[in-house]
Order: sequence, then C-alpha cells, then structure tokens
Amino acid sequence: MKRNMQLNRHPLKTLSLGFQHVLAMYAGAVIVPLIVAGNLGMSQTELTYLIGIDLLMCGVATLLQLWNNRFFGIGLPVVLGCAFQAVAPMITIGKVYGISAIYGAIIASGLFVVLLSGLFGKLIRFFPPVVTGSVVTTIGVTLIPVALTDLGGGQGAKDFGSPQNLILGFGVLIVIILINRFTRGFMRAISILLGLVLGTIVAGFMGKVNLHPVLEASWLHPIKPFYFGTPTFEPSAILTMIIVAIVSIAESTGVFMALGKIMDREITSKDLAKGYRAEGLAIMLGGIFNAFPYTTYSQNVGLIQMSRVKTRDVIVTAGGILVLLGFVPKIAAMTTIVPTSVLGGAMIAMFGMVVSSGIRMLGSSVDLNNHENLLIIACSVGMGLGVTVVPNLFHALPGEWKILTENGIVAGSFTAIILNILFNVLRRSKPTDMEEV
Repeated sequence: MKRNMQLNRHPLKTLSLGFQHVLAMYAGAVIVPLIVAGNLGMSQTELTYLIGIDLLMCGVATLLQLWNNRFFGIGLPVVLGCAFQAVAPMITIGKVYGISAIYGAIIASGLFVVLLSGLFGKLIRFFPPVVTGSVVTTIGVTLIPVALTDLGGGQGAKDFGSPQNLILGFGVLIVIILINRFTRGFMRAISILLGLVLGTIVAGFMGKVNLHPVLEASWLHPIKPFYFGTPTFEPSAILTMIIVAIVSIAESTGVFMALGKIMDREITSKDLAKGYRAEGLAIMLGGIFNAFPYTTYSQNVGLIQMSRVKTRDVIVTAGGILVLLGFVPKIAAMTTIVPTSVLGGAMIAMFGMVVSSGIRMLGSSVDLNNHENLLIIACSVGMGLGVTVVPNLFHALPGEWKILTENGIVAGSFTAIILNILFNVLRRSKPTDMEEV
C-alpha cells in the first residue's frame, strides 16, 4: 500500500504504468475495427475513423467503469475494450441489413444491459470460487494460443515462425523474466513496457519496424455521433447483439471476481450490478458514436498481477491516454509500430499470470478434495481450451448457437456455471460412504 501511495507522487511513473496498460490491450482493440472494416468493404477514411473512435470509446468506457458512484461503475482497476465475440455477428448483420442496423442493435443491447443490470447482479450466487476460479483459469489458458501465434509473427504472416520472430518474441519474454528476477519496485512494475520498448528497438535494427503509418496519419480526428448514418432497428439483429452482451457479461464477471481477489475486496451483487450498468452505458455510447460493444479486458488483469500495482490512478491514466489517442491519430499510430512477435512475447507472461491468478483462486478457496469441484474445473477448462484449439467443432450449428460455442472463454464459462448449478445449486442429498467409493 505504501509503495502504491508513492507512485501517486510521481506523475512520470504513473504515466509509464498507464501507457503499459494501453500497450497490453492495444492490439486486441485495434484488430476488431480492422476485421470489421475489411469484411464490410469500408474505405480507408472510414477505417481511420473507426480506429480512432474505437480507441476514444475504449478510454471513455474504462473511465465509466472506474467512476464508482451510486448508479454505475465497479471501481476496480479494469480496462475496457471492444468485445471480440461481437465481430462475427456485426459482420453478418452488416452484410444482411447494412451498417446502420449494426449500431441500432448495439444501442438496443446496451439499453438491455442497463435495464437488467440489477437482475444480473443478483445472480452472484451462481459464481462461487469454483466457478470464478475456473473461468479465470480458462481465460488465461485460452489466450495462450493467441500469444504464441503473435510470437510467431501473427496469423497468416508470411514469415510465421521465422528465426527472427522467435528471437524477438522469446527475447522479450527473457527480458521480462530477468527484470522481475533482478530488480524491485518501479523497474519490476514496468517490466512489460521495458520488454516491449527494447524488443521494438531491436526489431528496428532488424528492419521489422514500419514507420509509414506514423508519417501518413493526420494530427486531428473529428468525432461525431452517427457517423455512418441514422441507426435502424432490426429485431433479429437486436436479439443477436443481446446474446453477445450477455456473453460479455459472463466474461466480465470472471474478470471482476479475479480483480476482487487481487484487491482483497469482496464483490457484492450491488457491485456487479453497477459494473454491468457501466458496461451497458459503454455499449450504448459505442453504438451512438459508431464504435463497438465494450467489455473488460482480461489481459490487463495479468498485467496487474505482473506489476503488482493496483492503484486506480494508473488505469485513469490509461483511459486518458486512450481518449487522447482517439483524437490524435498520429500519436495512436506510434503504438502500431510494435511488431507482432514482440507483443506476443510479452503476452505469454501476461496471459500466464491470468492462469496463475485462476489457480490461486481455486487453491485458496475451493475444496479440491471434492470430486464434484474437480469435475467442474476439469470440464470447464477442458471445454474452453478444446474450443480454442478446435474452432470448427461447432461449425454446423445455427449462427445463434455459435455465438455461445465459437469462443473458448464463453464455452468454458457457461460450462462452469451449468455444472455448478447441477452439482451445488441443485444440491443432491449427501451420498453414503458406499456411493462415494
């Protein structure tokens, strides 16, 4: 606590830690507008707007969640970004009904979350430690393949797995490990940032840093609501985005519980309701300004574990940086020069720490001698990892069902929730000794 208070007196340190959080979530935030714009045939101008408004709204959404008042905001050091599980539904809606229907559906789904946030918050009894620990572990495990893919150069890269990419990725990981082994205090806290900076410098000497996006980007970026036109409201599109919102809430719940454990703070149903309400407001604003649905980012939980800095002022700084990046594309473009392999090396450490956090939750709060608890953990983590490594398993299912099955985090989370209801909520009578044998 004393060290965190000292950090507040050093603005440059707080700025560095906040920027580290931005780098941790930046790739996940930017990849969504790139995929959506590419599939919907948007122009370069429209793509530029989409990236800028996305970063701006990531910052606004983060600040909304930090603003802990009586109506909304959970007050935990969470960073929000666009929900990746919304990508495929948005593309489908855009191709069938047009871009305006995408944003009408996003606004409606956000309103749905705001109105029912109190009900969702009362469902906390369905998230005991065996569920939240399993969900957090699943989040980390299912993200590891993403980190390794980036370390190799990124999905579809022509030089995937090349010696240069491997040297950069594993080199960054080794630097992070060494900093954590031989340093203390602030240096250890910004180990991820130092690894990314050193990795990018080395990559520059190897000719793998492209500065053209920075040179070509403009200095100012106009922001206006309904950039792509007046939203339209199609019932099937709205239902689809509501399902996506519910899925995001399930994922956010695991993140809230993990951070509550890290912060030594008990998360109540009222806290969850305010967190969901802030997320719903962020989704609505995303629709109004033609951005995306927003949800909590689990990679930043791993970063908090790595840095051991839990103060909210660092996340406030990160939110402010994201807002600034949204208005100034040239500054935002500077963060795109970090090579994918460099980012992948850092992600291994961050996502691995998410796994460690989940294991710690299970080890400290769950009776692991209970066979039913072991089965909940085994099936949920197994389902989450299985769907991640075999993504076409549910390819033949209808689109509405695939939203719940094509994402490993979602599949694992729902498995843990359902099995907990089966074994613990709908509690059976205590078995006899012979039945246990």
